[in-house]
Amino acid sequence: MSEHSPGIIRRFFGGIWKLVTWVRVTVLNLLFLLIALLVVASLWPEPGVEIKENTALVIAPTGILVDERSYVDPMAQLLEQNNKEESETVVSDVIEAIEAAKHDSRVKEIVLELDGFMGGGISKLEEIGDALDDFKASGKPIRAYSSNYSQHQYLLAVHADEIHINPMGSVLLTGFSRYRNYFKGALDKLAINMHVFRVGNFKDAMEPFMRENMSESSREHNEMWLNELWSVYTSEVEALRDLPTGAVNEFVNDMDVALQAVNGDTAKLALNTGLVDKISTHKDWESSLINEYGKDEKKHTYKGLSYQQYLSAMKPATPHLGDHIAIIVASGTISDGHQPAGNIGDKSFQRLLEQVEEDQSIKAVVVRIDSGGGSAYASEEIRQGLLDLKEQGIPVIVSMGSVAASGGYWMATAADEIWATPTTITGSIGVFGAFPTLEGTLEKAGITTDGLGTTKLAGALRADRPLDPMAQRVIQEGVNHIYQQFLALVAEARNTTPEAVHNIAQGRVWSGTKALELGLVDKLGTLNEAVEAAAKLAGTSDFRTKTLQLPLTPAEEILRELNKAASVNGIPTEPLGTQWIPQSLMQYWQSVMGPWQLLDTFNDRRGVYAVCMECELSTL
Repeated sequence: MSEHSPGIIRRFFGGIWKLVTWVRVTVLNLLFLLIALLVVASLWPEPGVEIKENTALVIAPTGILVDERSYVDPMAQLLEQNNKEESETVVSDVIEAIEAAKHDSRVKEIVLELDGFMGGGISKLEEIGDALDDFKASGKPIRAYSSNYSQHQYLLAVHADEIHINPMGSVLLTGFSRYRNYFKGALDKLAINMHVFRVGNFKDAMEPFMRENMSESSREHNEMWLNELWSVYTSEVEALRDLPTGAVNEFVNDMDVALQAVNGDTAKLALNTGLVDKISTHKDWESSLINEYGKDEKKHTYKGLSYQQYLSAMKPATPHLGDHIAIIVASGTISDGHQPAGNIGDKSFQRLLEQVEEDQSIKAVVVRIDSGGGSAYASEEIRQGLLDLKEQGIPVIVSMGSVAASGGYWMATAADEIWATPTTITGSIGVFGAFPTLEGTLEKAGITTDGLGTTKLAGALRADRPLDPMAQRVIQEGVNHIYQQFLALVAEARNTTPEAVHNIAQGRVWSGTKALELGLVDKLGTLNEAVEAAAKLAGTSDFRTKTLQLPLTPAEEILRELNKAASVNGIPTEPLGTQWIPQSLMQYWQSVMGPWQLLDTFNDRRGVYAVCMECELSTL
């Protein structure tokens, strides 16, 4: 090797390194420039949406109905190019658009596009249905279309003047059910000991881990509320479709015979039984709307204004300077600490209450609860926060959504008035504790545990040791105490006695209608009616609502705006990415994984929970 070789090699690798550095810097600069352009684009004023005369308002809910969108990390959302918001539709947004359109002479009719809609609690469907009925009362028509109507889709469609179905479609009404997987046999085979501590004959949240089948007490109370909700469903369908009483049950129970009569043609069966008005291909459906409203060449469909665009166009140019009624959404599992939107944290909730205290324009608060419960400690912390608000002279009204049970009801007891819908699932006044130990499982693998402690309880709660009888008694006493505390606060709030509450408690679930009879709620009505009641308590008539949300960081705000800039609003023409998965399979997976996922989220400081597991996992 010549004496110049080392220098040549150094220069060669030095050149390679300079090239790599240049490429790295160039790529980073280009990425920065791209982000800067997207920021500018997102902040650039969008052209205003013009509401023209003779407009069709398109209500095309996608995903599931929610009271509050779940939090999604903006960076992950942007990088995945997946608009999570499309998997959730906010109920209040839909209702607000319908109510505004009722009085808007430019809106000729509402068009329901239901192919992308996956469902939601029956009470949420009822609230949207009430708004649709009010719209029809103004003399304006509603048309609905779906390729195949699920029970959820059909309960919206039934409010339309005309229901269209695809020739290959069906109206799949099956009734409501409550089936669960039971894991005791599997736990026994794996030698996992699930220690459960509970109070009440009807607190069946932990039954899947304790039994191989449904207990008689669980069967009794589940059958009651399921039949009540199904009765509401069938009565509404029969009334709106002018069908005789019992027609829906006859359609479901005799479906096999009825299908034979029409050679298996499900669309024809739906037409013959009066469930739909017309059989139309998707092309025929769009053509009829194009003839009335013209063609949108960009989207290759009829000209219509989505409810999102309509709300944007109707947004007031100047803020309201008068009184406000604050709406706080409490949706999801109740846990300790700070929790993102879509879940309830006692610390997060307190931050929202602080916004109320700092805003002098807020004269009353409506708490919209859609929760099957969670941490007993966090539920009590939230209740105390609401009581503190009331002590400052701010009225508090609770509006129950699809579910307000266990910890959700615990929170509600702080209110001046509790409102529910007839189909709200509520009650489930009871508590439990759960603690699994794996000593048998480890023993099968040849793993043993030994050691010592300074007291009887030292090391007693280790998962690799049998649960000491003294520890079991301690935990059970704690559960008993929390249950008695639950009874006492309900009794005080509802002006009755703990003994009377116990008779309707013990974890038992009730419908909103039955809860009103039992004195667990004050009135039946929608969120808007609860808001009106709050305003009356506050003594104000000139007000607007203000939905409070946890503030995003500046970085999250920018990323959210970037994501908006990358998305396209309008009438959805493509199905959601998960639509290829059969809904029955998704429901089954939810029923299997649901109990385990809920257990994984529990973080109560004392290990005691007020959760209605059957409510949390309900797909009604």
